[in-house]
Amino acid sequence: MAEHIQSFLSRGGIFMIPIIIASVISLAVILERGFALRRKAVISPMLAEGIARLRYGQGPQAIEPLIGSRTVLDRLAASCVRNLPWSKFENTEALQTKARAEISRLERGLVILEIAVGVGPLLGLLGTVSGLIIIFGNVGDQTVASQGMAIARGISEALNTTVAGLVVAIPALIGYSIYTRRVEGYAVELESLCGDLLGKLYTDSPADAKAP
Repeated sequence: MAEHIQSFLSRGGIFMIPIIIASVISLAVILERGFALRRKAVISPMLAEGIARLRYGQGPQAIEPLIGSRTVLDRLAASCVRNLPWSKFENTEALQTKARAEISRLERGLVILEIAVGVGPLLGLLGTVSGLIIIFGNVGDQTVASQGMAIARGISEALNTTVAGLVVAIPALIGYSIYTRRVEGYAVELESLCGDLLGKLYTDSPADAKAP
């Protein structure tokens, strides 16, 4: 198996080198983002449940013990509680700014996958053109027997680099699509949870509202 892979790569020509590099980088990003975008690394289940159970007017002391620093939701909730002396509008603006920074961190590396989706097939196309150049460049300059070998070598390079380019692009496209949708889902859920937290912290309880 290893010999077949080595033979496949060696027949791909010089353009196989950047394709291999792109493949390694894409795989590293896919694995790293898969670990970083786990749900428990973004949204703390305990804190999310605490926000859902928090009553209007209950105050920050009911939610502070649940706030850590390991997840995105923890950091956003901590920012919300820390800025409670501000007006609700100012706190909301600050929270939105911090949320955009956190979402940007979640999207880190996805641009590499997006580039790999486009670069992989293009590198494969370069290899294809290079193989065709080898084929037509040797026609007429050699004997019939050697021409056949040169044509076979050129076709092999053209097809191998094309396949390798697609092998890079397809996993990168799948990873980019999955992780982009996952980040979008997290962004919507974080917005809902933070909006709920802000509303409950800045709104008096119904009992207080009815009190004279």
